[in-house]
Amino acid sequence: MNDNIDFDITGNVSKLESFGLVDGPGVRFVVFLSGCKMRCKFCHNPETWNGKGEQWTAKKLFEHIRRYKDYWKKNGGITVSGGEPMLQMDFVTALFTLAKKDNIHTALDTSGQPFKNDSDWMSEFNRLAEVTDLFILDIKDMNSKGHKALTGVDNANILEMARWLSDHGKKMWIRHVLVPGITDREEDLIALHDFISTLKTVERAEILPYHTFAIPKWEELGIEYPLKDVPVPTEDEIKRAESIINKK
Repeated sequence: MNDNIDFDITGNVSKLESFGLVDGPGVRFVVFLSGCKMRCKFCHNPETWNGKGEQWTAKKLFEHIRRYKDYWKKNGGITVSGGEPMLQMDFVTALFTLAKKDNIHTALDTSGQPFKNDSDWMSEFNRLAEVTDLFILDIKDMNSKGHKALTGVDNANILEMARWLSDHGKKMWIRHVLVPGITDREEDLIALHDFISTLKTVERAEILPYHTFAIPKWEELGIEYPLKDVPVPTEDEIKRAESIINKK
């Protein structure tokens, strides 16, 4: 277990959700952190981009979260999402360290964009990985050009993170948002399937259907939403994508 952790470290929290059912196994308490360097055209939480949020110490936040432990039964726990939680790694490490001391399952919902094979950064990431039971990794697009057009950044380091997690025995769920006409190309879904097949620790591969629920958030922030004319995927389109990425 990590030593010399500062449990009074503060984090910028965007919102808290006490009863999450889709952010990891079982019932989850979900912490959404502020801050993200990606600019996904379908972002569900653009209010997190500026990095501002309510200040919590890891200790105070854990004390608050722990009051909900009875809801989780044996298979629930805590998920930290965002924004991008790896932009606040020290804070998440402190929170997860407290959770593991109390035998609480921890999950990190990340797009992987901050990952870099740099010794100082990896030292911090290793400490986080030690207290993370499950990584929920979003892979927006296997095509590097498509990924950059959709998110503003390349995907090479994100795929590198997936390989690192696999090589180090860290459990993963892989998620892919299905956006009609953008992330539903058959060749790219096949490439995602083939990539997942090379990973040893993927427990689940999921298709998340694109939705337009976040448009009011964009409008409230005065940001033009770039995918207004994009429809949500049909049930048949979702099933087709699921069958491709989960093909045995």
